[in-house]
Amino acid sequence: MAKKIQRKKSRTQRKISESPFNIYWDKQNYLLLLSGFVFLLLGFYFLAQGPWDSFSSLVISPVLLFIAYIFIFPASILYRKKKTESNKEEKEITSNS
Repeated sequence: MAKKIQRKKSRTQRKISESPFNIYWDKQNYLLLLSGFVFLLLGFYFLAQGPWDSFSSLVISPVLLFIAYIFIFPASILYRKKKTESNKEEKEITSNS
């Protein structure tokens, strides 16, 4: 006859760690991305206005496109809010150990 093996029930809680593959985009990132698209559309709009040697095609459009591509789009990707509360809790836990 076979014996039944009882499993030990462990009641310890596992620490749930946050995945490093989460998407960290918040509302601010989406607003920056949207403003980048607005600058991009305005830049291409001014590029299409008037003759090729107009002020808007040669000055305004490149400035708007430069701002969109060099500053706003990278800022929307790289901006990340710092988590101050969770860092304080981790420091307290490590100092108590």
